[in-house]
Amino acid sequence: MGEERWCLAVPRQGAEKTRRQLLEEGLLDRRYRPRPEGDAILLPVTEEVLGAVRCEFEAVPEQVDLPRHELVGGIAIMQENDPAGAERLLASRPSLHTVLFPTTAVEGEYRTRRFSVLAGAPTTRTRVTEYGHSFDVDLALAYFSARLSTERQRVLGAMEEGERVLDMFAGVGPFAITLARKAGVVVAADLNPAAVHLLVENVALNRAKNVIPMLADAAHLPRLDLSPFDRIVMNLPMAAPEFLPAAVALCRNGGTIHLYALQEEEGACLPRIREVTRGEVVERQVRTYSPGKWHAVYDITVEK
Repeated sequence: MGEERWCLAVPRQGAEKTRRQLLEEGLLDRRYRPRPEGDAILLPVTEEVLGAVRCEFEAVPEQVDLPRHELVGGIAIMQENDPAGAERLLASRPSLHTVLFPTTAVEGEYRTRRFSVLAGAPTTRTRVTEYGHSFDVDLALAYFSARLSTERQRVLGAMEEGERVLDMFAGVGPFAITLARKAGVVVAADLNPAAVHLLVENVALNRAKNVIPMLADAAHLPRLDLSPFDRIVMNLPMAAPEFLPAAVALCRNGGTIHLYALQEEEGACLPRIREVTRGEVVERQVRTYSPGKWHAVYDITVEK
């Protein structure tokens, strides 16, 4: 039920101009939401001014000061070990079931982190929904970044129908399953058994019948005598450049490699790229990772 307040009824066409004027004069009551009424907008005011009438309004919910966090499905990952802040965060979002704090950096050959549970259900597993796909993720068992969702769509948009795609570091499958929409086939490889197990589940969950999960070390893939690929995704930010010789060996002449890397200066990976191919290279900044370091992607046209 709303609260009765003084308000001005103004024509919709001039409502924004009047709202700004009331705001400048300190007369707009910002505790309540303006609302439409026929051809007019009702603007709540702090006192009885000329032309004001009494109407009911819904109060604007009080803004809660929430700690910094990253959302991955129903899990929030906080940047500080703050249990009280975690409880506020959990209460503020009905979609959340768990709030975590990472106790280690991304580490080891499986690129995982350890976490403590600050609030909610004691789990590191959740389901992420992204552009019509669903991915089951376990943050303690396999690396996953929700922040690359737009990048996955960009690569999908660059593809031709029927391409042969290799995801060299597939994780739980977000790139592989996204690109399967256009690909003829996607070979999705990872060294981490837990990640491949989740990948198999996600392939079934999304009915991606053209994705082939593979438990494999990316450095050894050229030994498998696979047919050349049209497009290769290398999303291993800490170490992907080390695998460039293998990627070029697996890519057809004129094909594309998307190399993701963390770097502190522009063009940091170019010398390594030029050791293996003379093709065109386009570098883009994907997102800031930490002060002075960012996540970059190199779109490489392979020329052997």
